[in-house]
Amino acid sequence: MSNDNSQGYVYILTNPSFREDWVKIGKSSRPVDVRSKELDNTAVPLPFEIYATLKTSKFDKVEKQIHKQIDRLTDLRIRQNREFFNIAPSVALDIMRDIADLLEDAELAVYVDGKPVISRSKEEDKKIEADSKENERRAQKPPFKFHMIGLNVGDTVVFDELNLSVTVASDDKVEYQGRLWSLSAFTREFLPENKQNSSGAYQGPKYFSYKGKTLSELRKDSDR
Repeated sequence: MSNDNSQGYVYILTNPSFREDWVKIGKSSRPVDVRSKELDNTAVPLPFEIYATLKTSKFDKVEKQIHKQIDRLTDLRIRQNREFFNIAPSVALDIMRDIADLLEDAELAVYVDGKPVISRSKEEDKKIEADSKENERRAQKPPFKFHMIGLNVGDTVVFDELNLSVTVASDDKVEYQGRLWSLSAFTREFLPENKQNSSGAYQGPKYFSYKGKTLSELRKDSDR
């Protein structure tokens, strides 16, 4: 049991590998970013993302109350002994907000781009969520194409790690020793072992250059 005078957190977590209407709702006596990292393990393909938190000395009771409120709606708990629910994060946040309004020491935060934004009303929640979605939309760039930086078939770019020259063969492929490669696949194949990462996923344009500038830098220049 927690000491009534010590504050803790009730959290709503989402995960990109889950359905959009699945959330995890739990509690922690420590900052939620610490707890979300603990939950990042091999059983879950992608890390959890913090959607909202409620800081209060009554975090034990609040977590139970939120679970109870959701269970009253219908049987939304994915497994009866777990903290996962088949409910939209915004609906879970509404329930958390209603409970927070009854507490004197409640501090509700909605997360935008991984950072907490203190929220004081449902209208503010909606604005924060709308701003977050707009930021996500702006962050989604189309895949790299050579035409974006003014390169054409036949031009030469350099794989910097090995100082290898390769030829642009199409708008998104290079040719090396008679074989076509995407930039990311080439990087994965030829990157020295001591520089490889565990995921095997690489942003190819960062590893190639043209006239002394990486393709990523050239793309940023062209986007400005």
